[in-house]
Amino acid sequence: MKRIIIFASGSGSNAENIIKYFKTTKTAIVTHVLSNNEHAKVFERCKQLKTKCLHFTKIQFSQTNEIINMLKKEADYIILAGFLWKVPSKITDAFPNKIINIHPALLPKYGGKGMYGMNVHKAIKENKEVETGITIHFVNEKYDDGAIIFQEKTSISADDSPEMIAKKVHKLEYVHFPNIIEKVILENE
Repeated sequence: MKRIIIFASGSGSNAENIIKYFKTTKTAIVTHVLSNNEHAKVFERCKQLKTKCLHFTKIQFSQTNEIINMLKKEADYIILAGFLWKVPSKITDAFPNKIINIHPALLPKYGGKGMYGMNVHKAIKENKEVETGITIHFVNEKYDDGAIIFQEKTSISADDSPEMIAKKVHKLEYVHFPNIIEKVILENE
């Protein structure tokens, strides 16, 4: 059984969905959730799900070997679920094609630094897009630049607010993200 560590910065709804999904499979198990935000709601979710959740600092993440050493010991795969920091190359180099992110738009559109969450949905609304979706991709040393694994679209009407767009995107995330993670793991075995 493969070991997954999830990185999250916010509410942790995708992390919760992934944890619950893998509790029902023999493919993998989520052993830890790591968060750079000590006030993130993901800590409450992990407590309810009896999953270890640890806070770390920018220094621990990018200037020391504390996080990379833990990952090398404890993880086969790393999943970014609403994690906002760029992953240092020492981690991407150590886990080639084993770090997976979900982005709330159809990359390469609406990607890059600062393009996350409502920032993406507002930009999509402002640009009068007729569709959006999710992109699940491997992570490299650049924001939203790794090879695309999977995309799924949803239509947008002119009346949709950024909040309504976010709900449509979240539905896609919850349905597809755990399945695609499992598919990647099974294909790599």
